[in-house]
Amino acid sequence: MSAGAIFVWELLGTAVLILLGNGVVANHVLRKNNGHNGGVVMITLGWAFAVFAGASIAAPSGAHLNPAVTLGLAIADKTKWADVPIYFAGQMVGAILGAVLCWAAYKLQFDDHPQRDETLGIFSTAPQIPNKAWNLVTEIIGTFVLVAWILLSPVYANATGEGGTPNFGNSALGYAGVAFVVLVIGQSLGGPTGYAINPARDLGPRIAYAFLLPIKNKANPNWGYSWVPVAGPLVGGALAALLFLAVHNLT
Repeated sequence: MSAGAIFVWELLGTAVLILLGNGVVANHVLRKNNGHNGGVVMITLGWAFAVFAGASIAAPSGAHLNPAVTLGLAIADKTKWADVPIYFAGQMVGAILGAVLCWAAYKLQFDDHPQRDETLGIFSTAPQIPNKAWNLVTEIIGTFVLVAWILLSPVYANATGEGGTPNFGNSALGYAGVAFVVLVIGQSLGGPTGYAINPARDLGPRIAYAFLLPIKNKANPNWGYSWVPVAGPLVGGALAALLFLAVHNLT
């Protein structure tokens, strides 16, 4: 697949992922919404199905949608290293675009919302108990589970669809498994840090929030924490790939 095609598919898939994922949080946080105060179950279900929707769209490129996944696949020799920057670029641009579209969908609610400190959390994650070292550990573990499942699951190891996509009659159905894994990560490991488990998912919307979105009384973008949901997932993805290589060498 050409670099341009990879960029476009990753951009489109990641934009849908962020539009729907940030959107479910906006529905919960912002007042005068039908989903206001919908709770953590609504949020984790929304993010899971956002992964399914975005990945299904981006199936032609392998639907990484996540630099940690791309890095893990490259280390595991399932993605060309020369393509890694293209994947990263598409994911970051798509994440920024998805955040802007989420703001546009909820513009009236953003304009009406009085609590300035709550709006950043619609776009980016933050720890419940700030401690960068342990927050990093949480993000490493969550992302490790995600990338390890992708690499070690027999469904993906025996993928036959286009671009390595599992094909169960409809290639999009192959991403339902990933959605369920993201769901359980959110419900089991998402409490401490908000389970970014994806550098683009956190950094792209944080950039959009800080520089592009005309939100009244914006909160501080919290740049001091912003490296944690970038570094943690990348480390977790790399460790999962090393585990895959170790297991593969044993067999």
